[in-house]
Amino acid sequence: MPSFDVVSEIDRQELRNAVDQAQRELANRFDFKNTNSSIEQKELVLTLATVSEDRLRALRTLLEEKLVKRQISLKGLEWGKVEQASGDTVRQIVTVKVGINSDKAREINKMIKEKGPKGVSSQTQSEQVRVTSKKRDDLQAVISMLKGADLGIPLQFNNFRD
Repeated sequence: MPSFDVVSEIDRQELRNAVDQAQRELANRFDFKNTNSSIEQKELVLTLATVSEDRLRALRTLLEEKLVKRQISLKGLEWGKVEQASGDTVRQIVTVKVGINSDKAREINKMIKEKGPKGVSSQTQSEQVRVTSKKRDDLQAVISMLKGADLGIPLQFNNFRD
């Protein structure tokens, strides 16, 4: 029976490359000289630090540009609050969300059941949703429907089987 999986993943190497590129540009840009600005990465948590909120916005824009260039969706980023740090500096924590949580999986299942073609079934399997149908065309219709829906997370479709 034809099926595919709906997942929300991120290429961790591309994330690392985007952060490295942003750090390199940060070191060379004149508007960031003497601001002690930095981007630090620990797994899927990024910490942006600089001297003012204005520089923090510029740092955020710089990071977003590098992520988009590397085809990393900005929907997968969860921006924390701007916090005061030591020595008149500010910082912001960015968490990269991976996987489909149970609420989003329920929302996807409900959408497939309501708007999808007849004969299409879906079930949640840990952090992914498996969609099955007797017809390949129905599965492709579900993929295009999910691509058009704004669920707030980046979706990828893999393991397409006939």
